[in-house]
Amino acid sequence: MKLEFFEPAEAATVLKCSEAWLRDGAAKGEFPHAVWGKGKIIFTSVHLREIALLREVRSTGPTAQSVRMIGTRAQARQKFS
Repeated sequence: MKLEFFEPAEAATVLKCSEAWLRDGAAKGEFPHAVWGKGKIIFTSVHLREIALLREVRSTGPTAQSVRMIGTRAQARQKFS
């Protein structure tokens, strides 16, 4: 396995996000990362893949509850349908 290492600025370029957002996420423990030396944050290619998967939004399709009802009359009509 070839493992690549990225500093926060490089990782932000790869993920197309801001360096500050990436650093904040790492500092809060939301994103996987490594710390070298005296607190230097480093991301590996595996970390970047995990971050991308963490932020992925999957569509579950329309649900029965996605029907928009306005007011109590609509709710009452729905019961008798």
